[in-house]
Amino acid sequence: MKLSLIAAAPLWAGLVLASAVAAAQTCATEVGRPAAVIPLASEPAAKLVVYQPLADPLARGVVILQYRTENVRIIPIFGDGARGVSPRVGHLHVTVDDRPGTWAHTSEDPIIVVGLVPGVHKMLIEVADPTHKILTAESIFVTVPERPAVSQPHTH
Repeated sequence: MKLSLIAAAPLWAGLVLASAVAAAQTCATEVGRPAAVIPLASEPAAKLVVYQPLADPLARGVVILQYRTENVRIIPIFGDGARGVSPRVGHLHVTVDDRPGTWAHTSEDPIIVVGLVPGVHKMLIEVADPTHKILTAESIFVTVPERPAVSQPHTH
């Protein structure tokens, strides 16, 4: 039985596509990471690293906390449907001085807090999944320094 080139084209296209997908998967796994198109069956635990506040802004009473996460991306997404997203997504819960007011931080930008009185403050940073289940947390103590009195009031 003879196949014309036109009749065989779909067969060849399927073989070429299957070969390309197999090659891409092989390359990705050879470098120690799964291919981006394959959902991960189990992901490593989320990790959070919070750095000490930046010194220059802190001297002015502005707390700027840089942080990084591993095995979770911080984005503004919520609800049960987002729990199945891979790689894992979530947001941060930020609590200052164990107060009842906690806010959600939904970007990878630094956490900025202003208006704290001089003294030591405890900041609890929690990584939460899209349904607010806490995955990991880190506490950091920040000392807001006394600011020198200004001899002239600020005017415009």
